[in-house]
Amino acid sequence: MLSKIRSYLPRPFRDEKTVIPVVRLQGAIGGGGPLRTALSLATAAMPLERAFSVKKAPAVALIVNSPGGSPVQSRLIFKRIRDLAKENQKDVLVFVEDVAASGGYMIAVAGDEIFVDPSSVVGSIGVVAAGFGFTEMIKKIGVDRRVYTAGEKKVILDPFQPEVPEDIEYLKSLQLEIHETFIDLVKSRRSDVLADDADLFSGKFWTGRTAIELGLADAIGDLRGVVRERYGDKAEPKLISAPRGLFGRKAGVGIGRSGSRLIEGLGEDLMSSVEERAMWMRYGL
Repeated sequence: MLSKIRSYLPRPFRDEKTVIPVVRLQGAIGGGGPLRTALSLATAAMPLERAFSVKKAPAVALIVNSPGGSPVQSRLIFKRIRDLAKENQKDVLVFVEDVAASGGYMIAVAGDEIFVDPSSVVGSIGVVAAGFGFTEMIKKIGVDRRVYTAGEKKVILDPFQPEVPEDIEYLKSLQLEIHETFIDLVKSRRSDVLADDADLFSGKFWTGRTAIELGLADAIGDLRGVVRERYGDKAEPKLISAPRGLFGRKAGVGIGRSGSRLIEGLGEDLMSSVEERAMWMRYGL
């Protein structure tokens, strides 16, 4: 009864807390495995939906800490954030922790404002493809590579065959298209504040302080401090996460592997973990 009476009082007399939902978007972006969950639309969709559905919240805060990964998953997460913000008429505040680089920055620009730490790593607006060549190794150990295809380009860039210059050029043409999509997305969100700098879309990355000067971020700030400054001393950030299911995995991420497929998946997880570690190390983390 008392709460109902308070709802009719002017806001200064209601003594209500302003709750700001918070979603953490952490890790390399892409597919996961049986024992490893990566950041993707599948893992981010549920907490994002829950955060934007908090009716009285004036904004949603996103904590971004990612060295990048899949450009497709990055853009899908970006688009879902913007769609939900428009549907629910809420501001989006992004707080960068250690790094928002490459696909991590693509997600960050979904924010209406981007806050960083002075030592955050921000940027890397580019596209990269990396791998290994095993042609000399299989010669030394006496392995004969046998591949049968229908379609002469089906095994383009096969790591067990010598590189073909025209295949490399084709890969670079695809990278240029993806890069242009990334650049257009950043410009669509921040064209009014971006600096006129030749290195902006070169793949370089900067500290948070320099990122502000370049227009890639807006201000230095931390989640708790900004929330209370914007919405009052009683404003309270509330972390929203996906419910946990079997073996503590986030709901919506299946473990549908068994036997040999599980062992195979564990091998894939190991390689993915090595690749992810290398991504973080690229930014000194």
